[in-house]
Amino acid sequence: MESRVLVDAFFKEHSLVKHHIDSYNDFIENKLQKIVDEVGILETEIKGGYKIKFGKIRVGKPITKEADGSVRKITPMEARIRDLSYSAPLYLEMTPIIGEGEDEREGETVEVYIGELPVMLGSKICHLYGKSREELIELGEDPEDPFGYFIINGSEKVLVTQEDLIPNRILCEKVERNNKIIDVAKVFSTRHGFRALCTVERHPDGLLYATFPGMPGNVPLMILMKALGAESDRDIIEMISDDPDIVMQLVANLQDMREEHNVYTREDALEYIGKRVAPGQPKDYRLKRAETVLCNYLLPHVGVEKEDLIKKCWYLGKMAKTAIELYLGLRVEDDKDHYANKRLKLAGELMEDLFRYAFSQLVKDIKYQLERQTLRNKEPSIQAAVRSDVLTERIRHAMATGNWVGGRTGVSQLLDRTSYLATISQLRRVVSPLSRSQPHFEARDLHATQWGKICPSETPEGPNCGLVKNFALMCKVTTDEDDSKVIELLKEFGLNQNETFDN
Repeated sequence: MESRVLVDAFFKEHSLVKHHIDSYNDFIENKLQKIVDEVGILETEIKGGYKIKFGKIRVGKPITKEADGSVRKITPMEARIRDLSYSAPLYLEMTPIIGEGEDEREGETVEVYIGELPVMLGSKICHLYGKSREELIELGEDPEDPFGYFIINGSEKVLVTQEDLIPNRILCEKVERNNKIIDVAKVFSTRHGFRALCTVERHPDGLLYATFPGMPGNVPLMILMKALGAESDRDIIEMISDDPDIVMQLVANLQDMREEHNVYTREDALEYIGKRVAPGQPKDYRLKRAETVLCNYLLPHVGVEKEDLIKKCWYLGKMAKTAIELYLGLRVEDDKDHYANKRLKLAGELMEDLFRYAFSQLVKDIKYQLERQTLRNKEPSIQAAVRSDVLTERIRHAMATGNWVGGRTGVSQLLDRTSYLATISQLRRVVSPLSRSQPHFEARDLHATQWGKICPSETPEGPNCGLVKNFALMCKVTTDEDDSKVIELLKEFGLNQNETFDN
């Protein structure tokens, strides 16, 4: 009986779809502004200099525009009946910066309507937020309805929680290639929605290689570390490990760098990478291109500035140490099915990915429109350059079809209204990105770490078995905190950045 009291107390405070609503509220309050700040300033090619600085973004309350041009508030029930989208207007402050160099001056800041954002029912910007049972009935809603879904063109749409491997953490595994066992340390480096798989591999001949996007094939790790700023062999060894067994593994790599590739200095290393990323180009261009690729595509989560290259060097050292330890039997393979190595993308994070993509398209379009205005000898006008349907349509199309950024399909689904339980079940569903046609026995199994988080019995039969799961009844999902706060705190305690990588 006591457990019954506990469960009742839990559900007085938390609804069954609170995870989605909290995540969406976090997106509205923090992530929207963060995405705008990532862009910051829009540069144009207009002669005489013309830039636009983005300021605060503001979300209105859900409204609809009638055929006669009048604007009024819309309720979810009206949106369902009239096949409309339940969405709110977005306004963004834009400040023109006119002139170049010393003559730069800021124009008048204007707040521009940039498009519509679909509103989740029950979120803070929804008209139903904080309403009593009687008020909900008056608005035509069922007071027992859990909310947590969207209304797009009159259809109720759910964003299904996506399960994924943890980003920005080193995982190691043994891989069989051409009947040879290769020890791999890999990390899904994720920054501002861009995801890059970077690996360090130890081949059976004892040589270490690294792979990352933007680089054709693999590159010897020692050359890569040299290019990132490791001056001497001693620096490279210090960045990896001072364990004698591991150091012995590195000697052959350092010899290979000298004898096979003739790389002695940092410029030699950059030249080697430049020949791979920009073959047949002049030397200056090759070196510049090599540096750009290393900044933007190698471990982007560590940073994308030139001064971050040495941090990437330390990080690669940590990955190399992990791969060698796996080979020497000092550590075991990481369990990909352990729930600590998984992260869930809730409605807020999925909307963040979609909005980031749609906003980048809008920024490109604004730049194009402004440059077109000047070609026609018109004064650049921000108001005329912003076409709000660019953002609105991109978001609405993804929500309506379920085809998401990054090639995912079936992210948004039609809400199942067969019964009340079917609705609740769908809102608490978790989907794995693994292919349905392959066995994946371990991924489909019930893992011990899913205790209390994932329901052990609610999963479909057939090809989706174990890949489509559901939250346990009292499972609570936290929204992610920004890593930079933790890093600042560690720095306050006097922890050196290089020590954090080393230990």
